[in-house]
Amino acid sequence: MRLTTLLLAMTLVLPATAAIAEDAHHRPDTVVAQANTALTEGEIRKVDKDAKKITIKHGPIRNLDMPAMTMVFQVKDPAMLGQVKAGDKVKFAAESVGGAITVTKIEAAQ
Repeated sequence: MRLTTLLLAMTLVLPATAAIAEDAHHRPDTVVAQANTALTEGEIRKVDKDAKKITIKHGPIRNLDMPAMTMVFQVKDPAMLGQVKAGDKVKFAAESVGGAITVTKIEAAQ
């Protein structure tokens, strides 16, 4: 009797679980949210090419649950540092990379 009940429960639960997972996998808003990190507005305060770091006064970084502040970031690609200078208004993406908060994308604010 217990085996029959267990088999019946598995027969009913597993397809429903698979359907939920399949639906979440194909929802465009779920995929977009994972693929795109929202850009944060900021102002460049300092560019340190030797240390490969950039200081940005920024608004809240939502994906990192970080409030507005001024802080020093590492950069994913040191070439980013040649694109900006102190005083520039920018939009940027930051992520935790290897335990360090790192700017992964930066562009001029419009």
